[in-house]
Amino acid sequence: MTRSDDPAAVPPHHSVSVAGAVVREDGHLLAVRRADNGTWEPPGGVLELHETPQEGVIREVHEETGIVVDVAELTGIYKNLAAGVVALVFRCRPVGGAETTSDETTAVRWLTPGEVSERMSEVYAVRLLDALDGQGPHVRSHDGRRILTDR
Repeated sequence: MTRSDDPAAVPPHHSVSVAGAVVREDGHLLAVRRADNGTWEPPGGVLELHETPQEGVIREVHEETGIVVDVAELTGIYKNLAAGVVALVFRCRPVGGAETTSDETTAVRWLTPGEVSERMSEVYAVRLLDALDGQGPHVRSHDGRRILTDR
């Protein structure tokens, strides 16, 4: 067996995504309802090969919500162990644009932290709530449904 035939020798493939924890001056957080599955999540998506993480966040937030943002800082790194997706979440502030849906979203809303916890699954709500605590960047793993304890 050659090295390339050994599955253990093949490097893992990960997808890298970015998301914006967009916080208004009144503390409300920007959220979208996805068109494909109806879940509420922070705006974001797959990082393109040619762009920096910050450029990706600006692009994704604007594409999905119509809001233009300034990127402040990295607030968390989240890995979906089941899907091999690594998400980089950045705290952002809105600087322009207007809320609008896209092909990827059916609703765009500014939510309170309490509404974030009510509407979003744990693995998405924590990304926005972590951005508010000023203790980041947080590093967390999940299985697609629940945050896993540190190993």
